Amino acid sequence: MSQFFQIHPENPQKRLINQAVEIINKGGVVVYPTDCAYALGCHLGDKRAMERIQRIRQLDDRHNFTLVCKDLSEIGTYAKMDNQCYRLIKAHTPGAYTFILNATSEVPRRLMHPKRRTIGIRIPDNPIALELMAALGEPIMSTSLILPGDDQPLTDPYEIRDLLQHSVDLVIDGGYCGMEATTVVNLVEGVPEVIRYGAAPADDFE
Repeated sequence: MSQFFQIHPENPQKRLINQAVEIINKGGVVVYPTDCAYALGCHLGDKRAMERIQRIRQLDDRHNFTLVCKDLSEIGTYAKMDNQCYRLIKAHTPGAYTFILNATSEVPRRLMHPKRRTIGIRIPDNPIALELMAALGEPIMSTSLILPGDDQPLTDPYEIRDLLQHSVDLVIDGGYCGMEATTVVNLVEGVPEVIRYGAAPADDFE
């Protein structure tokens, strides 16, 4: 049976954030809010927790997970950026964007695109998510909470609890956070390429 934390969407309670981080560090799978939709997340070094997320969403080994980071300095540890990429990302974060970048050696191989050694990176504009990562001290390995057979993510934390109470360790109720996926921008070649249109405007990358 999963735990259920009601965390204030603008002023997250530190006690509950720390309890959530403890669950992640112990190998737990958590549902948490972002600026787009609810996401499934776990510790980036935990293969077993990642496999649990793959089973929940019925994902194959080719699915790309995203590293959700708290700030730009954290991105630099896990992804390679030149000055132009850095400026573009700085101008659009935090926000509803996922940036595809070349991964550094700090990224576990199983998280990267199997052929291209790339990784998705994002900094969400959501206080709960940012506080989680600040307390964790590293990114959360994440994927949108879209269940098999659905084409949109779940948005109601009570419905999420009912559906996943035996599959995840924690559901964080952070209120309504939308249904639209992130806008995905590929920066691997240095020239921005929009590969998915989503919640955030893409004009600056076209």
